[in-house]
Amino acid sequence: MKTYVSPTQRPDTETVVAIGSFDGVHLGHQALLAQLKAKGREHKVPTVVYTFDPPTRVLTQGVEFLSTLPEKLELLARYGIDETVAVPFTPEFAARPKEAFLDDLRALHPRSIVVGEDFHFGKGRAGGVADLREVTREVVALPMHQLGGEDIKSTRIRAYLAAGDVEGAARLLGRHYSAQGVVVSGDRLGRTIGWPTANLRVPEGKALPLGVFAVVALTERGPHNVQRWHGMANVGWRPTVNGTERRFEVHLFDFGGDLYGEELDIKFFARLRGEQKFNGLDELRAQLARDAEAARAVLRDVP
Repeated sequence: MKTYVSPTQRPDTETVVAIGSFDGVHLGHQALLAQLKAKGREHKVPTVVYTFDPPTRVLTQGVEFLSTLPEKLELLARYGIDETVAVPFTPEFAARPKEAFLDDLRALHPRSIVVGEDFHFGKGRAGGVADLREVTREVVALPMHQLGGEDIKSTRIRAYLAAGDVEGAARLLGRHYSAQGVVVSGDRLGRTIGWPTANLRVPEGKALPLGVFAVVALTERGPHNVQRWHGMANVGWRPTVNGTERRFEVHLFDFGGDLYGEELDIKFFARLRGEQKFNGLDELRAQLARDAEAARAVLRDVP
């Protein structure tokens, strides 16, 4: 998938375009992408997703994001999109008049534009679906996608994650929620009590659920060599040892190697419990054994 940071970077050819933040690339986004691909086949032109980095509400409302730009691009490529224009969403960009945004779209020569029916753009959200018809005659505005009567939107997924409900988030995402991070050095406390962990550093602002979870970890250890392990993760403040910063730590079952400097993709399958303060390391060690047993049970049929 080709990626640009400005519409003027791509070839001067016709396209079909979908516009939005696509934070999380959830089931609602996937329905929009399916419509985009159908239009691409109909018009025999490339499919282009015009998106924003960071997602608009991260800048305007200070919310956490569901997908980093690399995660989003990986997902869009997985769903078969030809090109992405990922523009830096800055205060200056947000303050541009709607006419400037329409000029960006004209540079893409869209035969068709696909958006959600509540899509707005430009300073003060002055632009809407009707304005897009100044750029192309064919504008497809899809209604809010629902699942079981529940609106599928990034706000709902963030709420599920804030409650630790990774299964609720997965239902709206159409896949398990994941977070990618680099393994960095920690204080090695887990190793001293028999439960070594990989300490993950994720981009600041990434939404993470708090608690202890059954997870699957993936990493690329060479070309065409993706390895995966079952495990359990703790996301929290480690009150038992008077922690002062949020940590994201993963224990991999049946693993004894060195992962420092490697990037892990952690997929959350189920919450085992909330974070607790224990009366000493012996009590913590005993609970970790129970957590591991519970996580193995959750992941028993997961490849």
